[in-house]
Amino acid sequence: MRVYWPTTLPALARAAQEGRLAPAPAAVHAVTPALRDFYADADPRDLEEELEYVAMTDAAEQSLRLLAGPDGGAAPRRVVLALDVPDGAVEVGERGAWTAPERSRVQVGAALVLEDVVSVHVDDADAEADVRAALAALPAADAGDEDAVFTVEACEGHELLWYDASELPLLLAVGP
Repeated sequence: MRVYWPTTLPALARAAQEGRLAPAPAAVHAVTPALRDFYADADPRDLEEELEYVAMTDAAEQSLRLLAGPDGGAAPRRVVLALDVPDGAVEVGERGAWTAPERSRVQVGAALVLEDVVSVHVDDADAEADVRAALAALPAADAGDEDAVFTVEACEGHELLWYDASELPLLLAVGP
């Protein structure tokens, strides 16, 4: 099953040195029944790709929240890793969560390791100003301020760059 792990550049660098991304259980995002229900009216020809994109976008929102934490001094870029893990290792929670990012949140009952990474998705430099603004607006957005919510959602206007898993060492060496 394809899952999306939100992280930051410093956390990713630390994990890459250890060879292990996250211990079990690991909170990630994936296509869930709740997400499928939410997009029940979508065009079935593009549905799987659209659902994967939404799960990755939910993970990108979680990456933004991680930037607001201990890695707050990191380059203001959202980071999401796509990994393939065994279907049996994924546990989907309650079906009632309709809001992002809860609608796609799952737990993986095994450690996430570098060997499972398929691709790396990172904001480019053009997104940094909007990410900084979103970080500043997060507390007000969480309190329900609609203008702040709009500022946070502006990050979604920036597509994350795609890197093959084999490019991870180069990405970390070059830095932001």
